[in-house]
Amino acid sequence: MTDVTVPFRAGREGYAAYRIPAVVATRAGTLLAFCEGRAGSAADHGHIDIVLKRSTDGGRTWGPLQVAASNGHDLAGNPAPVVLDTGRILLVHVRAAATATEAAILRGRVPDADGRRVWVRHSDDEGAAWSVPREITAQVKKPGWRWYATTPGHALQLSTGRILVPANHTLPPNGTDTGTGAEPRYNSGHCLLSDDRGETWYLGYLAENTDEYINVNETTAAELPDGRVYFNTRTDSASPGNRADAHSADGGRTLVKPFRPQAGLSAPVCQASVLQLRDLDLLLYSGPADPAFRALMTIRASTDGGTTWRTAYTVDGLPAAYSDLVRVDPDTVGLLYETGDFSAYETITFRRVPVARLGRAGALPLTDVESHP
Repeated sequence: MTDVTVPFRAGREGYAAYRIPAVVATRAGTLLAFCEGRAGSAADHGHIDIVLKRSTDGGRTWGPLQVAASNGHDLAGNPAPVVLDTGRILLVHVRAAATATEAAILRGRVPDADGRRVWVRHSDDEGAAWSVPREITAQVKKPGWRWYATTPGHALQLSTGRILVPANHTLPPNGTDTGTGAEPRYNSGHCLLSDDRGETWYLGYLAENTDEYINVNETTAAELPDGRVYFNTRTDSASPGNRADAHSADGGRTLVKPFRPQAGLSAPVCQASVLQLRDLDLLLYSGPADPAFRALMTIRASTDGGTTWRTAYTVDGLPAAYSDLVRVDPDTVGLLYETGDFSAYETITFRRVPVARLGRAGALPLTDVESHP
C-alpha cells in the first residue's frame, strides 16, 4: 500500500513551481488534487494556471496533469473546489493580470480590470472536463477592496444546501490614515455564499478592522455537527500567536463573536486547513507547528468545536507550508501539503493518514492539551 505519493514536483510537467494545494473527494470517491502551476517562477504573479490531478484509488496513484482553469498567459489561482450534493464540482477561483503584483495591488496601483477578480466554473464528470468560466466579481467584491483571495483550500456545501467559500480582502486607507494599504492592519475577511448551487452569489460576514490586533487573512472553514460553522484564520498582526477563530450560527451570514486569538494552535504565519469528521465528532486542523518557521507539518484535533486542541499526528520535521484535508474513506484522511527536504516548495505531497491515528486513542495527556487563553 502506498501511503505517500507526490502528485506535483517543482520543475516537472511544464511548470517551474506548484503552490496552493486544494483537494476534494467526489461522490464516486475520485480524489481531485488542485494547485497553482506557476509557469515561469515560484512568484505569486505571472503566468499561473490552476492544474489538477485525479486519483481513483484513494491517492495511491494519480492520473496525468490537467489544466482546470487558465487565464491565458495571465493568472488563474487560489482554487476553492467544492463537491455538491448533485455530484457537480464547483471551482471558485481568482484571476488577475500577470503583471499585477501583490505589492502594487495592496497600494492601489493596479486598475480594477487587471486586479483580483472572482470566477467560477464546474464539472459534471468527476473533473475530467470543465464548463466555460463565469465571472462573479460584481456579486462578491465590494468597490474599493484591493487584494482578494478565495480561501485557499476546499470550500463547503453546508447541510442546508448553502455553499460557503471562505475568502479574504484588504481595505484601502481612509482619508486620515497615513498607511499605504500594504500594512497587515488592512487585512480583512469575508465569505462567499450561494443558496442556489452556485448560480448566484452574495457576501456573508465581514471581518474588517484596522486596530492591528486581529486582521483576518487566509481562512478555512468546517461545519460542526450542531450546524455551526467554524472559521480558522491566519493573522499577521499583533494578536497572541498567528491563528484566530470564530463561529457562525447562521450559515456564514454573521459571526457569533468577532475573530479572537486561538493561542492553542502554535503555528508560523501560514495558511492552514480544517475538516470535520462528522461520524466521530472530531474537528481536524492541519498546518506547520513550528511557531517561527514553515516546518513540522502536524494534524491537530478538537472534540469541542475548536475551543481546545491536541496534537494528533505529526508528519515529520521537514519544511512544510500550505495544506488541505479531505476524507478519503471511512478509515482514511488525506493530507495534501507543500513540503520538501530543503524547502517547503519542492513538492506538493499527498499522505494517507489512518483515522484510527487521529481519534481519542492517540490523545496526549491533559497537561499537553492547548486551549484558548
